[in-house]
Amino acid sequence: MKITVFQTGLVAEPLRDKFDNYGKMFADLLGDGGGKFTFETVSLIEDEPLPDIANVEAIIISGSSLGVYDKKPWLDPLRDFIREAYARRIPMIGVCFGHQIMADALGGVVEKSQKGWGVGRHQYSIAQRPEFMADAPAQMQFNVIHQDQVISPPPNSKVVGGSAFTPNAILEYQNGAAISIQAHPEFANDYAQAVYVLRSGDLFDEQTGQQAIESIDKNNDNALMAEYFRRFLNRVN
Repeated sequence: MKITVFQTGLVAEPLRDKFDNYGKMFADLLGDGGGKFTFETVSLIEDEPLPDIANVEAIIISGSSLGVYDKKPWLDPLRDFIREAYARRIPMIGVCFGHQIMADALGGVVEKSQKGWGVGRHQYSIAQRPEFMADAPAQMQFNVIHQDQVISPPPNSKVVGGSAFTPNAILEYQNGAAISIQAHPEFANDYAQAVYVLRSGDLFDEQTGQQAIESIDKNNDNALMAEYFRRFLNRVN
């Protein structure tokens, strides 16, 4: 299975000499699935064209500093692509902005949350367990950085997990071939820390940034979510 990563954002320029792009982060997170997976990156944020959907086997949509309400020429075509991929049951995973744009394209509501920025290690309660997450623990923890949220999930989705801060944090869709998560399981702790340091006092206040940095000491469930992503892709395939 070739997994096409739609890169909708870029690693901040001050961090690019130390960290790989988002496409590589997802490839590192999932690995080759025992020789089953290959990866390609299509950088929409850098105006690379959407591929021919007939040649797409699986999709990951990355995070971004953009919101679904921003005016970029590739956003409406991406929404159309998501709807067509959903209709064709092409395996599709959305992460952070990817989570939001999938919900937006498929009938949900995404807005800036009145709760402000979510930053640091957040814990999600698992409310439902799809087959590929049958052994999921009651709580899962990930690095997050977001202000926008899925306020109302699409009617063709169900909430798998969330928190008081982010109620609709993990969604599974009724076609059985689409899932999404607000958090960043592809963010290793060193990258998350670098982002929190860089954005502290800029996107959010320094106290929030310091609390986010300190929260990284807690365990994360990146590896476990990677396993669930692999199971999901293998199941749909």
